[in-house]
Amino acid sequence: MSQQVLSKRLERVAAQVPANARLADIGSDHGYLPVALVNRGVIATAVAGEAALTPYRAAQRSVREHGLEQRISVRLADGLAAIEAGDGITAVSLCGMGGETIRDILECGKARLSGEERLILQPNGGEQPLRHWLMDNGYCIVHEEVLRENRFFYEIIVAEPRGPVSYTAGELYFGPLQLQERSPAFLAKWQRLLRLKQRTLTNLAQARQAVPEAKAQVLAQQVRWIADLLAGEPGSAD
Repeated sequence: MSQQVLSKRLERVAAQVPANARLADIGSDHGYLPVALVNRGVIATAVAGEAALTPYRAAQRSVREHGLEQRISVRLADGLAAIEAGDGITAVSLCGMGGETIRDILECGKARLSGEERLILQPNGGEQPLRHWLMDNGYCIVHEEVLRENRFFYEIIVAEPRGPVSYTAGELYFGPLQLQERSPAFLAKWQRLLRLKQRTLTNLAQARQAVPEAKAQVLAQQVRWIADLLAGEPGSAD
């Protein structure tokens, strides 16, 4: 079997899938992640779930081309509805969607989760509300990272169910482990976002039409948090 080449982003996601896990890759697109992991012998079986017909057929084609029809089940289903009781899923990956979308998929499909799964999440923005959901549902964030690929910054959040957990406002915004590590990619992401938010704040101040005060206040608070973070004041966003 040929080795499946993954993007840098999906390689980092793949690194967080435990050996011998039973993976449900939701929003699997072409099925690249489960195909690569099965081909590499990391996992034995997987479910690739897709809600849209075109990527569902693309995933079917990828699985068929690699001769993995007996090991990867490709299912046309909405969100976690792709998971069936007999699958024995131990890891769930959701990648390449907004954080709010991932949160909504998890919330709507909670009944499909056993409460034992590792969640491997790669949101395209919206990390704060996603972390909020994890906290509210007893998932502890065990790994976080920021990576840059093709001019874009991506975050990976890995969480496991470990009972009640509490994060500060700053930890929800930046990521509890990110705040501790402060990797170069993490700092570069927030340097870029600070410039963008400062520009937006200036544009709001100059706008002729009235801007809701609450919106301006939230944006101003975020600018202060980011500026303090980059100045090396870790407690400023608590």
